[in-house]
Amino acid sequence: MKRQAKTRAWHHQHVNDFYVRQSVEQGWRSRAAFKLLEIDERDHLLKPGLTVVDLGCAPGGWCQVAASRMKGQGRIVGIDLLEMTGMNGVTIVQGDFSEAVGLAALDEALGGRRPDLVLSDMAPNITGIAHADQAKSFALAELALDYARDHLQPEGAFLVKVFQGAGFEEFMRAMRRVFRKVAARKPKASRDRSREVYLLGRGLIDAGAELN
Repeated sequence: MKRQAKTRAWHHQHVNDFYVRQSVEQGWRSRAAFKLLEIDERDHLLKPGLTVVDLGCAPGGWCQVAASRMKGQGRIVGIDLLEMTGMNGVTIVQGDFSEAVGLAALDEALGGRRPDLVLSDMAPNITGIAHADQAKSFALAELALDYARDHLQPEGAFLVKVFQGAGFEEFMRAMRRVFRKVAARKPKASRDRSREVYLLGRGLIDAGAELN
C-alpha cells in the first residue's frame, strides 16, 4: 500500500510539474531537455559543426536540443539499449556502447570522427534500494567517462549526470584526472529534492590517462 501511495503521489507531481507541462507544450521529448538548454546557455557546449555523441539517448530530449542548437550543421549520434523513434539530424544506434558490437556500431555512425562533445544523462532502473541504485548510477557514469576519455577530441567536453552521496567525491577525483577543468552544474529543471548534479569536464589532460 505504501508503494502504491508513493506511486500515486509521484504521478500527481509529475503531471503537474512545470517542466513536464512545458516539454509537452513546446514539443520536447522529455523535461530533461530544459536541463541541457540551461547548461548550454551558461557553458556554450553546442555549436554548429560539432560532432556530438549522446550516450543513453532515449527518449531523445537531449538529441533534440543538440539538433536545435546545431541547426543541421555537424553530426549527432545517439545510442541506447532501447529502441527510439528517429528525428531529423540525428543518427540513432540501438546497442550498448560498453560492448564491442555496440561500440563498433557507434564508431561506424560517427564516420571516423572523434566527438567534440559527449553527453550522458543516463540513470539506472531504480530498485528503491538506495545504496544499490547509487552504485548502479556511478557504474554508468564510469562507463561514460571511459568512453569520453578514450574517444573525445583533445579539447572536447563531457557532460554527465551523477548523484550526490556515496561515490560522488571519488568520481569527481576521477574526472579531474581526465580533464583539465571540471565544474558542477545544478540546473533549475532538476527537481529540488533530487540529488542529481551534472559534472562538466573540458580538455583532456592525457588521452591515455588511467581512472585508477
